[in-house]
Amino acid sequence: MEKIKVLIVEDTVAESDKLIATLTESQFDIVGVARSHQEALQLFYANKVDVVVIDIFLNGIPEGITFAETLNNVPQSSRPFVFLTSSTDRSIFERAKLTKPYSFLLKPFNPLEVLYALEMAIEKFYEQPDIFQSDEEDTVISSDFLFIKKKDALKKVAISDIINIEVEERYCSIFAGTDKFVIQISLTKVINLLDPTKFYRVHRNHIVNAHEIEEIQPSDGLLVMSNKSLIPISDHYKEVLNQFKIIK
Repeated sequence: MEKIKVLIVEDTVAESDKLIATLTESQFDIVGVARSHQEALQLFYANKVDVVVIDIFLNGIPEGITFAETLNNVPQSSRPFVFLTSSTDRSIFERAKLTKPYSFLLKPFNPLEVLYALEMAIEKFYEQPDIFQSDEEDTVISSDFLFIKKKDALKKVAISDIINIEVEERYCSIFAGTDKFVIQISLTKVINLLDPTKFYRVHRNHIVNAHEIEEIQPSDGLLVMSNKSLIPISDHYKEVLNQFKIIK
């Protein structure tokens, strides 16, 4: 399991220190603090970044907008970002708005507003709206990671680490490595978001990662997974065995 990685672009030490305290308390990982546009670029390309907090004015110049424009102009490096500013200049707001930030916060910022803004940025970036704000679901699934909301923290789980998924009513148990995560999301939605060449539904209540299968026991209708879990294969789903191309 990884933490959500945040890059802070803020030239005022007191403000960046407050951001660091707010985010680390909620289990975010701060990959760096940039004081200028150039330093922001260096830190961004030198680290894995999930979301960025950007002060619009760096050293009195709206370089934060320039940095946001750079993020938008490199699609493969695109990341969600939120703006922070103490400026009330309408023209600056209009220019910043053109970069399509996921939120726009005024200083002095409220810690809870920052946390909400980052959650919403991840939701919108992966086009799965209203999940963190809902009582029904709490997990965003991207092509590479799960972003799981737990109280005031977001947890990041690599999809490649998932061994199997088990459902019970409205809850899914995600087994990844030695960890288990219980999330509120339907099995149908999970299977629709996962890569169908890697993950297969083998039972009404079970999904498996084909790369994590260690043994097939056809006579017993069981799969033995790399974490030693025994997963039943129902008759309805037995034809999926023909799809498995990688067996450990």
